[in-house]
Amino acid sequence: MGILNVTPDSFSDGGRFFDSRQAIEHGLQMARDGADMIDVGGESSRPGAEPVPVEEELKRVVPVIKALSGETDCLLSVDTRKARVAEASLAAGAHLINDITAMTHDPAMPAVARDQGAGVILMHMRGDPKTMQLAPAYGDVVEEVAGYLEQRIRDLEGVGLSRHSLAVDPGIGFGKTVEHNVSLIARVDRLAHLGRPVVIGLSRKSFIGTITGREVQDRLPGSLAATAYVIQRGAHVIRVHDVKESCDVARLMDILRREEARDVDV
Repeated sequence: MGILNVTPDSFSDGGRFFDSRQAIEHGLQMARDGADMIDVGGESSRPGAEPVPVEEELKRVVPVIKALSGETDCLLSVDTRKARVAEASLAAGAHLINDITAMTHDPAMPAVARDQGAGVILMHMRGDPKTMQLAPAYGDVVEEVAGYLEQRIRDLEGVGLSRHSLAVDPGIGFGKTVEHNVSLIARVDRLAHLGRPVVIGLSRKSFIGTITGREVQDRLPGSLAATAYVIQRGAHVIRVHDVKESCDVARLMDILRREEARDVDV
């Protein structure tokens, strides 16, 4: 899943693709580089980010999604927590809603997903982007995150969404310390036990910078190492900035895992 931030302030590439034409071309390049999905977002969710008005978010994402839907076969996802934005994006050609609040921010969001038959990515986040990194604390971060996501699946099934339309994301960097992030990555298999596809977004994030001492632009090697690890532990979708390099990792991991499975069967 390639990340397409149509924002002026995202932590890694804010402003680079704020112009719709540049965003569309970047999305098409990600498709050429091997992306299976493109995730289009018009509101930054970096720590400390301010919310974006609905009309501005619509202005940012809908033209990009509409253009991409006519020029690529990639699945298109809208990264939003607002029902109006999700509904307009689905009408423009999006297939999935990627909601960092697991559909708790906007009460109308579950009905939009249900009525439109959209796929949904449910992410765990403690607090909101403006406050989430203010001393996050957990007893057992892995069990608490897994338990929360399982409950959200049940809640949404209760209002008519199909379990098969839902994927889960532990929200690396969203209300977590470096230690919390490392624990969640090391136990991706626990989330896989929920029986739904696991989405992991760790590309260039600050915990990689803390561990390696690298600035955002120099975090690709660390991102790729963690990508290989989470694939091995059972992740299904990797949300990345660097599509070409990440696809190389995924292809190699798929081949190696198939060979490992063949040896075990023998």
